[in-house]
Amino acid sequence: MHTNEQALKRGLQERHIRLMALGSAIGVGLFLGSANAIKLAGPAILLSYIMGGIAIFIIMRALGEMAVHNPVAGSFSRYAQDYLGPLSGYLTGWNYWFMWLVTCVAEITAVGIYMGIWFPDVPQWIWALAALAAMGAVNLATVKAYGEFEFWFAMIKVVTIVLMIIGGGAMILFGLGNHGVATGISNLWAHGGFMPNGAQGMLMALQMVMFAYLGVEMIGLTAGEADNPNKSIPDAINSVFWRILIFYVGALFVILSIYPWNELGTHGSPFVMTFERLGIKSAAGIINFVVLTAALSSCNGGIYSTGRMLYNLAQQGQAPRMFAVTSKGGIPHRAIQVSIVALLLGVLLNYLVPAKVFVWVTSVATFGAIWTWGVVLITQMKFRKSLSDAERQRLVFRMPFYPYASWLALAFLVLVIGLMAHFPDTRVALLVGPLWLVLLAVLYYVFGLGKRELANSAG
Repeated sequence: MHTNEQALKRGLQERHIRLMALGSAIGVGLFLGSANAIKLAGPAILLSYIMGGIAIFIIMRALGEMAVHNPVAGSFSRYAQDYLGPLSGYLTGWNYWFMWLVTCVAEITAVGIYMGIWFPDVPQWIWALAALAAMGAVNLATVKAYGEFEFWFAMIKVVTIVLMIIGGGAMILFGLGNHGVATGISNLWAHGGFMPNGAQGMLMALQMVMFAYLGVEMIGLTAGEADNPNKSIPDAINSVFWRILIFYVGALFVILSIYPWNELGTHGSPFVMTFERLGIKSAAGIINFVVLTAALSSCNGGIYSTGRMLYNLAQQGQAPRMFAVTSKGGIPHRAIQVSIVALLLGVLLNYLVPAKVFVWVTSVATFGAIWTWGVVLITQMKFRKSLSDAERQRLVFRMPFYPYASWLALAFLVLVIGLMAHFPDTRVALLVGPLWLVLLAVLYYVFGLGKRELANSAG
């Protein structure tokens, strides 16, 4: 049986993976969704992002240890298969494929909404379709083309946030854009204290914060196509935490210092408000362009992820074998094409089906992310136990504070699930998510995929 490396081309350079790691962690959620989380936690949202960031860093280090040791395209699905058994690999792979499908449909829809601000007379579905066609074409070209687009999409987001932090910092310290009167940082505690809704408010915001981090685990999927995975994967993963600190915590620190937390979300995006105060009249247009590229970037990454995951499942005998084929350029073209067709159906459903059903489906996506992160941590513990003392010594990229860090991150994920159960809006995820896994497991046994897997490995 062929391995991933023989079929996929190693065309992703270090700069691509580094920016992809950052871009996947900075989504539309930061530009638009942070206002809802701030309402729950107030300025203490900064602590929620730091707590979530620490958990994500531990998860990424666990994934990195396995990805550097065995750089394959299926990443966590392949590792789950190897160390937890074929059913775990199958459930994790299909769950992740579906998670990105749902996320992509939401992002394509968002593209239609953002373009509607500039072109109100053009139907929304036309932009959604154009976005899907464009990102699909990029993914079907070469992996380098995908990496290049991701690099520039991420660069746009990064530059915007850096400019906002610098401009906002100048307003806080020197009164730039505020008639020379330094705003200071008293807004962080002047309106009911730093933690106006207590520790409960800060905890309640955690589930929204974790949803914002969805996608960072995609770095693991790039391992099979990285030019030099031994260098690029550790570099990208090690930079995740401090980048989260700078871009999420830094940007929100500036915004919460300039504006009272209880006024945010009532006058549009805080990013637009900050740029307008700095004298940039076209701020709304600039930020609309940035969130548009953020949505396109997420869609681009989603098509990449679904294609690679389906390709890996086919290699493991857990999806039709036709998807295990690559083009001359080393692209799993059939797996990508079927994902694009599924996305087309998703876009159609988005317009035909009531919003309630869509909320259910996105709940499955949230559950899917937490499942994936949990599987990564459990797999890494099994992986480490499977090694001899000599092999452990030879590990290039070792998980710090093992196994305590892994248990800590798992406990954190359990806490997030508990919080999801507490809220009626997210409780549905804990009903629909497990039901989806049960359905996948039934299909696994109905189609005899376990036996097929055994036959493949024997062959």
